[in-house]
Amino acid sequence: MRLVDEVIQRSLDSEVPLVGQVAQYIIGAGGKRVRPALLLMVCGALGCQDPRRHSLAAVVEFIHTATLLHDDVVDESTLRRGRHTANQVFGNAASVLVGDFLYSRAFQMMVQAGEMRIMEVLADATNVIAEGEVLQLMNMHDASLDEAAYLRVIRAKTAKLFEASARLAAILAQADPALETRCAEYGQALGAAFQVVDDVLDYEGDAAELGKNLGDDLREGKVTLPLICTLRRCTEAQARLIRQAIETGNTDQASDILDIVRHSGGLQDAKRAAQAEAQRAIDAARALPRNEWSEGLLQLAAVLLERRS
Repeated sequence: MRLVDEVIQRSLDSEVPLVGQVAQYIIGAGGKRVRPALLLMVCGALGCQDPRRHSLAAVVEFIHTATLLHDDVVDESTLRRGRHTANQVFGNAASVLVGDFLYSRAFQMMVQAGEMRIMEVLADATNVIAEGEVLQLMNMHDASLDEAAYLRVIRAKTAKLFEASARLAAILAQADPALETRCAEYGQALGAAFQVVDDVLDYEGDAAELGKNLGDDLREGKVTLPLICTLRRCTEAQARLIRQAIETGNTDQASDILDIVRHSGGLQDAKRAAQAEAQRAIDAARALPRNEWSEGLLQLAAVLLERRS
């Protein structure tokens, strides 16, 4: 990961000072680097020492960071990881344009990898992520959204880059098609579990600990799995209250809605869905060679469910 960070720092070099300022601000915010770590761990599990792995790990982090910059503008977010978002500090225009810079720099770096298959995987992933973002935008303030529609969004918006990270490692390792598929399945399931847990934390966690405004999704009219599960369990009067908040974005009764979500059993249902995705990841990881890296992948899927931030 230190080598990945060195690649990231070198690759942020630009003759335009604002580009470096904004990019450094968000990349230096202390993110978990889960996607690049996933790529390196799968490489380790497959015995791959290809020197391109560090550069490609940086590429997936750049793509992820670009999506964060654009997401925060679209969502009008003010906090991320405990501090002001880049759009709050530098403005929406700078955030969008630097996000574009990170996308284009990522594509320059993947071309340097010199392999069409790598470019195909990353180009497809980037396109699917963009489609997921648009799909989520279309679903805003739709109180009728069901679990299948929610999963379609998160498998595109979040899980696709996890999937691509694991698949890239298999490609670098020259794994056979069946093993490559299992690696991709691990990444997709892990990414889906990661997003469900993230959505649970928006209703369950402590605002200061999470570094985000508790209930932001509700304010934005974003229907996530805890709300979907709650609507299946609560009384009709409670459901009307939640649907009205989703459709209007009115947060006057946000504390009442948070209380309903926390006590209806909806959060427990959402956690079970996350557990199912994590188990799917564990099952896929068992197809990998047994070593300390694949054991780490199994542990990652299990520990993910204990996230508090």
